[in-house]
Amino acid sequence: MDKYIVNVEGVVVKDEAYLMIVRGEDETYLPDVLTLPGGKVEDAGDLQDVLEETVRREIREETGVEVHPEMQYLESKSFGAEGEWVVDVVFLCRYLSGTPTVSDPGEVASIHWIMAEQALEHPKIPEWTRRSIELAERKRSRGKG
Repeated sequence: MDKYIVNVEGVVVKDEAYLMIVRGEDETYLPDVLTLPGGKVEDAGDLQDVLEETVRREIREETGVEVHPEMQYLESKSFGAEGEWVVDVVFLCRYLSGTPTVSDPGEVASIHWIMAEQALEHPKIPEWTRRSIELAERKRSRGKG
């Protein structure tokens, strides 16, 4: 049976802007790319809502930002990376508090609040991150109507 790494990402929204990071130079997978905060599910023992707790933890660790406890499932996908298979689950999150701060420049080079149009046109954004932002924009626009 194949085993998968489970990864989560958060599309964090504050005042119409999205919280995005530039991956640090020490990252073996896609350094210097504009993407969403997130990371792997770690051994958490028995934990309710493990994906949601992981995305909150990863956003906090990578950016210093806290998100609302309620979040919405946005999408999932699988892909191969560095010889392993990954299942990636993306959540739409609302900003709660905190000032974006880089704590480990090797992991996160910089943090930005970026409007959707800017993110979608950015030369260093991967296609899958672009898709997540587009999905978030559609979901958010349906919620306003």
